Amino acid sequence: MFDRFFIMNTYESFFRYLESEKNYSPHTLLNYKSDLLEYVDFIQKEFQQTPEDINYSQVRNWIIHLLEKGLTNRSVNRKVSSLRAYYKFLVKIKQISVSPLAHHKALKIPKNIQTNFSIEEINRVLDDLKHADTFEGIRNKLIILLFYTTGIRRSELINIKLNDLDVTSKKLVVTGKGNKQRIIPLIDNLLENVGEYLSKRDEMPQIQNDYFFITKKGLKMYDVLVYRIINSYFSQVTSKDKKSPHVLRHSFATHLLDKGANLNAIKDLLGHSSLAATQVYTHSSMAALKNVHKNAHPRGDKK
Repeated sequence: MFDRFFIMNTYESFFRYLESEKNYSPHTLLNYKSDLLEYVDFIQKEFQQTPEDINYSQVRNWIIHLLEKGLTNRSVNRKVSSLRAYYKFLVKIKQISVSPLAHHKALKIPKNIQTNFSIEEINRVLDDLKHADTFEGIRNKLIILLFYTTGIRRSELINIKLNDLDVTSKKLVVTGKGNKQRIIPLIDNLLENVGEYLSKRDEMPQIQNDYFFITKKGLKMYDVLVYRIINSYFSQVTSKDKKSPHVLRHSFATHLLDKGANLNAIKDLLGHSSLAATQVYTHSSMAALKNVHKNAHPRGDKK
C-alpha cells in the first residue's frame, strides 16, 4: 500500500513549483490539479499503484479511457500535457529516472482554419454602429479598438494599469503569459479614443483601483463582461459563429500578415515565445490568397 501523505506532499510541491518557478496562472493551475487528480484516481482504481510506479502501457489505458468517455483528441492532449509536466517534475527531483511519457506522441488534431473578422466587419463596428456618448459606450469602443490595433489577449487587457500606458511615447506595456512584459506601439487613432475615455473615467465617483479599464461601478473588468462586449457589437454586423476577443486578436495578426508584415514582428507583438505559435496565422492568410487567386485568375475556375 502506498504512503498517501508522501504522495500528497509531492503533489503540493509540484503545484508550488508551477506557481513560483513557472509563473502559471491560477486558471492553469486549476486545470493541472484537476487533470492530475483524475489520472491518479484512475490508476489507483485500475492498478492500485502510484504515478511513480506506472509504465507507458498503463498510461495508454488512461488515454483510451478518456477517448472512450468521448473526449476530443485536443482535450486528451491537454490532459496528457499536464501529466507530462508532472513526470518531468518527478525526474527533476529525482523521484524517477525516466518519464513514462518520454516517447509519447500527441494525438493528431485536424487543422481548422479559424475564421477572422473581415476588415469591413471591423470598420462597421467601429465606424458605422452608434456608440453611446456615455462612459460605457466610449469604454466599449476603446476596448474593441485596443484589441484590434494591438492584438493583446483578453487577460492582458483586463490587467492593464493606468501607468502601463504612455500617451507621450505612444506605447503600452503589457504583462503576458509567465509574467513576461512586452512593449506595444499605439496608433494615433487609438490615442484619441484613450483621451476621451480617460476624461469619462475621471468623472467616475471614488474609483478604488488603478486598473485602466473599469466597470460602471468603478471595479476591475472581468472576463465575461469583456466577452459580452465583443460578442454584442459583432453580433450586429456578422453571422460568424465565433465572436470573441480571441477572434479580434486573430484578425489583427491575419490582417497584418495580409498587408505584408514580417512574421517575426507579428510574433513579438502577440507575445508568442516561438515562431511556431505565430505560423498558425499563415493558414488563414494563405486561405484568403488561394481564394483570390482562384477567382481572379483567367483559368481559375476551369476544370
